[in-house]
Amino acid sequence: MMWPTTIVTVEPCGAFVPPRLPQEMAERIQELAVRAFVAGECEGMARVDFFVRPSGEVLLNELNTIPGFTATSVYAKLFEASGIPYPELVDRLVKLALERHERRSRLRY
Repeated sequence: MMWPTTIVTVEPCGAFVPPRLPQEMAERIQELAVRAFVAGECEGMARVDFFVRPSGEVLLNELNTIPGFTATSVYAKLFEASGIPYPELVDRLVKLALERHERRSRLRY
């Protein structure tokens, strides 16, 4: 049996917080992230990951509805970079959960 002999070379990549992107591209990716969050019917927290090819093409990688959630996780670092420290992020998520619980508890089936 012969196995393919193709060698795939991957250029170095990384995650940067905040991202090293032109403002226009960053805004477009934020818009796409919101659309993915809504389309996925997400609530509370999720992390939407993208790849950006050297050509500038933006690819949705994943919609992670259970991202790591420690003070050193990417999720927390992204919010920290936008001015929301970890303790405040936790408070906001708890408030969202309580509001959602209130909303759902008023529903009658």
